[in-house]
Amino acid sequence: MSYFGVLLRFLVIPIVLLLALHRWESRRSRATAPMPYPMAPWKALGLLVIVALIYTTPWDNYLVATGVWYYDPALVTGITLGWVPIEEYTFFVLQPIFTGLILLWLLRRFPLDGQPTANVGWLRQAPAFVLGGIAIIMTLVLIAGWKPGTYLALEMVWVIPPLILQLVFGADILWQARRPVLLTITLSTLYLAVVDALAIESGTWTISPEQSLNFLLGGILPIEELIFFLITNVLVVFGLTLVLSPISRRRLLARRATGGSASQSGAPASQA
Repeated sequence: MSYFGVLLRFLVIPIVLLLALHRWESRRSRATAPMPYPMAPWKALGLLVIVALIYTTPWDNYLVATGVWYYDPALVTGITLGWVPIEEYTFFVLQPIFTGLILLWLLRRFPLDGQPTANVGWLRQAPAFVLGGIAIIMTLVLIAGWKPGTYLALEMVWVIPPLILQLVFGADILWQARRPVLLTITLSTLYLAVVDALAIESGTWTISPEQSLNFLLGGILPIEELIFFLITNVLVVFGLTLVLSPISRRRLLARRATGGSASQSGAPASQA
């Protein structure tokens, strides 16, 4: 399969179907009041796509430039920006849209709570220490030059900084929304992993066996690829959930009002 063929079959068509589903549900529930999001969901999703594209571009260019993954020149258009084919940039746009549309559909069934949860401040602190430790270990792997750990280490070093920011800001918000969050991450990750396995099997792209652990799921999918879709979907789902949460807006306003200091609940520190 060509790269654009993969995108058309497995992302563009599902996105069109998801958009049709959203439109149908919007018409059916037009009489009901819209959910009080701080930002329109479509604007939030568009902003997320832009952030994903900007943040992923230099990292993915490095992967291709160093041969961590490579593609069959016969299965792409040949148009590249840097080291990466235009199809890959298209994927950067389509994946967050696909995952975001699933989350928005689930949020119709599991609306975000506007009231903060008390006594869960540790959720916003503990992950930073754990993830920080993992980032240090993965950095040491890269410094040591252990080739089989290269792809995994690059994934972890890339994903952990924004993930820490998301969790420190709103791990309690994400915990409140755990049903749609976990469902979206699980569904989108499993689906995209299957698509990835099909593309790898057809030779559309290849993961370097020298720079990966060479642990293949089903004899095809490198474990790092499953991790890649997991962590990217986590970033998308966490980011969109936090942007749409009414608690997030109040928390940001409280931090501005108090010079950056706010209570764990999202209220100004003076009211804690």
